[in-house]
Amino acid sequence: MTLKRLFTLLLLAALALPVQAEGFITRLLNKPVPGGVAVVTLPEQAEAPRAEYLDQPLLVIREDDKRWIAIAGIPLTAKAGTDHIELADGRRLAFNITDRKYPEQHIQLKNQRHVTPDPEHLKRIQRELDEQIAAYKTFSARQPSNLLFDRPVDGRLSSAFGLRRFFNGEERNPHSGLDFAAPTGTSIKAPAAGQVILVGDYFFNGKTVFVDHGQGLISMFCHLSSIDVKVGDELARGAHVGKVGATGRATGPHLHWNVSLNNTRVDPSLFIGAFMP
Repeated sequence: MTLKRLFTLLLLAALALPVQAEGFITRLLNKPVPGGVAVVTLPEQAEAPRAEYLDQPLLVIREDDKRWIAIAGIPLTAKAGTDHIELADGRRLAFNITDRKYPEQHIQLKNQRHVTPDPEHLKRIQRELDEQIAAYKTFSARQPSNLLFDRPVDGRLSSAFGLRRFFNGEERNPHSGLDFAAPTGTSIKAPAAGQVILVGDYFFNGKTVFVDHGQGLISMFCHLSSIDVKVGDELARGAHVGKVGATGRATGPHLHWNVSLNNTRVDPSLFIGAFMP
């Protein structure tokens, strides 16, 4: 074989290889659908680039010590097509959103006030909503300890993320989290290390805990029977948070777990390796 032919074969083989093999985090999380996550490779530089999506700062990490990636939560209301994240220097990096259809869920509640609250309860609901929205906007500098999360409880998945929900026949907001069916008193554990940033007993959510895992990655646990942490507590991965219950708008004991990225509620199943397209 001539040297020229050998060089040609080697060049063709190199061109056939992907420019960058996907890392573990990209394979785990890159599901760019409404309510999903987009993982976008960033320009190489010494310090972590800063990036935003929908005017919210993004979680940026080093993947496999090879590349910087931005991890963006995509709203459930997003439409299929091309979207962009924006770098601090004004450059825009594109990613494609593909469509995803979510099924319906019909729930019958005994307490009609949890379907159509009276004016006094509406004031309370708005006040509690403002507290929770502020918590979801938290963006701390800490690096998440892990992105393949542990399941917060031992229990079967009962209601998936994104379900179009109807309470007593009336449509309400889609299901913003993942439900685990488990007996009252079952221990709830932190799926990753973090700091407790909010606790409360709310009209819809019942007893609730927010944990900041870092850089806009937030867990919310609700309907608890007891809260066993306080604001400011630092939790190790696997630390006890509270116990499963049925407080607030719930038809039975279960854990409702929200995951929020860049102030956008996304499918928690992504983070535990249980995502179903």
